Amino acid sequence: MRLNSTGDRIEDQTYPLTTDDLTDAIGDGEIELADGTESIDDVLERFGDQTFHTPEDVRHTLQAGVCERAIGRKGYSDRDPTTPGSVYGHDCVSF
Repeated sequence: MRLNSTGDRIEDQTYPLTTDDLTDAIGDGEIELADGTESIDDVLERFGDQTFHTPEDVRHTLQAGVCERAIGRKGYSDRDPTTPGSVYGHDCVSF
């Protein structure tokens, strides 16, 4: 996820801000995702009414709220073993 120039716009705001204030100020901005883009307005809409006290609050909310296009390959992890019964697991092969 990349905020691009939106990161600067987040920093330039005067806090605290409500969701409506933030949407009016930067809602037209876009976040670059692994598979496309998403508007800030769409992401903030998922969280309802909030008050943001710092730019970091906004960044955390945006990171938590982006759609599934932000995750890259769905179900992929090179860090954890596949849980038993997962639809993403590998088929067992017997030789």
